[in-house]
Amino acid sequence: MSKKTKDFVPQGLVYIADNIISKKNILGAPIEKKAKWAKGIDLPKTKETIFFAGCGYQYSSSLESMMSLIRKTDKSIIGSDFAMSVVSFQKKLGINTAEIYRKISTKENEAEARPLKDAVKVLKLLGLEFGYLAEDEPCCGGLLYYSGLRKDFAQNAQETYKILKSFGVNRIISIVPSCTYALRTLIPSCVQEYDIEVKHFSQVVLENIKSKTMRFPDEVKVVYHDPCQLGRYLGIIDEPRKILKAIKGIELVEPEWTAGEWATCCGGGGGFEVVFPELSEMLAKNRAEELVKTGAKIIVTQCPGCIMQLKDGLKALKVDNVEVFDLAEVIAKAMEA
Repeated sequence: MSKKTKDFVPQGLVYIADNIISKKNILGAPIEKKAKWAKGIDLPKTKETIFFAGCGYQYSSSLESMMSLIRKTDKSIIGSDFAMSVVSFQKKLGINTAEIYRKISTKENEAEARPLKDAVKVLKLLGLEFGYLAEDEPCCGGLLYYSGLRKDFAQNAQETYKILKSFGVNRIISIVPSCTYALRTLIPSCVQEYDIEVKHFSQVVLENIKSKTMRFPDEVKVVYHDPCQLGRYLGIIDEPRKILKAIKGIELVEPEWTAGEWATCCGGGGGFEVVFPELSEMLAKNRAEELVKTGAKIIVTQCPGCIMQLKDGLKALKVDNVEVFDLAEVIAKAMEA
């Protein structure tokens, strides 16, 4: 990214873009941390079909810590934009402020990257054979595109395709909506020879779950929140609802107007929460309130950004009797029961 470009791009997006370009992940984390969640899962790297984990779930606790830090500085006298410029400068000196803050404010626990672990478990229970590139998984670079850095995205797209093909990949099962959209739509627009079939986790599950009996451990009302890119960009609206309706013990409820294509945004995604942290927080609270009004005790979604935002929204509402789960977690519970 040129210095001239950096002058016109918000500092939060500059920080993320530099991380993708230099470290191939949105947080600039060391490569050895990338696949830490998959320790002991025992998936081959060289396989025609792979599971694509993406950045969001792998670095969920670090992302939550970074957003907490950004929102605190945004409400302070220094402002979030100046704070992010300082963080970017410190990163060049080898100081990862976001990671230091995460270690101080949070502890890694069993819930870390749980949606990824449960997604792999579900796919295995369905009898599917697939691999995982672990530390060699490339970054889809979607945030470069959404930030307007099209040349940087095009270069990353070429590199991503070469890495995938070097491992013999012909099909991808992707779980993060933004990664799925980038791999299925954006990267092919930059790579003429692109020949990889990309499906979202929920599509693959629905195709293979017909013969399975699923029961949730408790009788519960569930509301589904449509991530913007999954619903509006990829048109994946019916699949997660059909899966939830197939699970015994779950009663699916919906907001009166704001569902499917018309679902209200949670205020996260595309770097919006980094550039406009206060507005993002307001949108998270509004969306959480809409979902709580359905009477549901569980909010189900399929996006790491949405999960983070909705949890923050519930916290802002002081609602402590409603939980937020990824669809993979719900399916895994239903298949185990």
